[in-house]
Amino acid sequence: MGKRSDFPRLDRDAYQTIDPRAGQKLIPHLRGVKTFAEPCAGEGYLVGQLQAAGLVCTYEGDITSGLDALSHPFEQDAGFDAIITNPPWRRDVLHLMIERFMHIAPTWILLDAGWAYTKQSAPFIDQCSHIVAVGRLRWIPDTKMSGKDDCVWLRFHSQHVGGPRFVGREVAA
Repeated sequence: MGKRSDFPRLDRDAYQTIDPRAGQKLIPHLRGVKTFAEPCAGEGYLVGQLQAAGLVCTYEGDITSGLDALSHPFEQDAGFDAIITNPPWRRDVLHLMIERFMHIAPTWILLDAGWAYTKQSAPFIDQCSHIVAVGRLRWIPDTKMSGKDDCVWLRFHSQHVGGPRFVGREVAA
């Protein structure tokens, strides 16, 4: 599923967040967040990780169940403190989601680390307040192999300006 593999990509980038390290790396940075929405929930692995840590998911949707995150008014369905999601990494869809989500609520997006250092991030990086290093995650069930790309959590909010603060892997929150 990376730039350096010849495996065919899963339809709609449906890579499930099965690796518990994804949630573990984010939890310390969710100060004040008690409720969240997951508009790209897939099979719900990320939701489960966050709920196990005591957060409450007030909205869980996915395009496979007919709830398109780009058009469904999920912000009207439930109140929440933040959007937390592992969206499709296809840039044409991802960029539309960042733009939409950060105007609804503070938004944490799990993404490949390299994105933040490309020209395509330029329209969004000023509204990115945090980049939290995660490392390589496992995406395929029943394998011990991790992906080839390092991952990060990026926090976006339309009212933030000044770009991100980087939180390295070994830095405590």
